Amino acid sequence: MLEASERPEKIVEDRGLKQVTDTGAIEKVVDEIIAANPAQVEQLKTKPRTTGWFVGQIMKATGGKANPAAVNEILRKKLEVGDC
Repeated sequence: MLEASERPEKIVEDRGLKQVTDTGAIEKVVDEIIAANPAQVEQLKTKPRTTGWFVGQIMKATGGKANPAAVNEILRKKLEVGDC
């Protein structure tokens, strides 16, 4: 930032570092991960901590840009589990 002498907002935007907060976009990724991993969905019945695996996969798919709170909320609703 000091070398480029640009505003932080511009650097974040130019480098694609902005956090994804669009719940529609996050929900799409969540749906894709759930659909692609039926064994892990089934495993949730006996191992609720499997939600952490889903969070990791979603963060990986979004390049770490998805808002973690939104990811957890959407997962909780989609998978009908308690706190993630």
